[in-house]
Amino acid sequence: MTRDLKSERKGPETVDSVVIFLHGYGADGADLLGLADPLAPHLPKTAFYAPNAPEPCVNNPMGFQWFPIPWMDGSSPEQARASAEASFADINAFIDTVLAAEGITPDRLALVGFSQGTMMSLEVAPRRDTALAGVVGFSGRLLDPEGLAGQVRSKPPILLLHGDQDPVVPFDSMAIAGKALKAAGFDVATHVMRGTPHGISPDGLSMALAFLKQHLDAS
Repeated sequence: MTRDLKSERKGPETVDSVVIFLHGYGADGADLLGLADPLAPHLPKTAFYAPNAPEPCVNNPMGFQWFPIPWMDGSSPEQARASAEASFADINAFIDTVLAAEGITPDRLALVGFSQGTMMSLEVAPRRDTALAGVVGFSGRLLDPEGLAGQVRSKPPILLLHGDQDPVVPFDSMAIAGKALKAAGFDVATHVMRGTPHGISPDGLSMALAFLKQHLDAS
């Protein structure tokens, strides 16, 4: 049984595309939904969603987590994996609900993740039967680079962005993820957010917007 993800929505009543933001560990949907404000004028027919992860964060009870992190909160690897698997199912169910509610097809929906939200996006999107419009991943990593190729069911285009001064998720995570995704046949672009710690820089957001416009602009 999947858990319902609580989410706010921004955008006009009738749209032809959707962006779903997936937040990082200890944050919430509102942490990323603010990105809709600078993006919306350039994507006027897009609805933006930003669900809260399903579990209260152990290290920040005011925030949420997609799965616990053993070296940060004392959970076991088995607990982390089981929690992540449950969240994959939750996200897939949420995507299906949004597609039905907005009356669009999967190729009109993009995922934008940050940190742990990027990890979730890179796990969920390739394993869906029909390719999404694309995935934008800020400051995250691929959870299982070695196991990816044998589990791919669809190949949406992917943009990875990472700050070269990130003290939380190592900067080389972007190169490792990019190499594995390309080896599995994905169209992958990368962007270095120079001088940026664990966050989203203005140039990174501009790159994300260009990617979203390219893949969501209706023909």
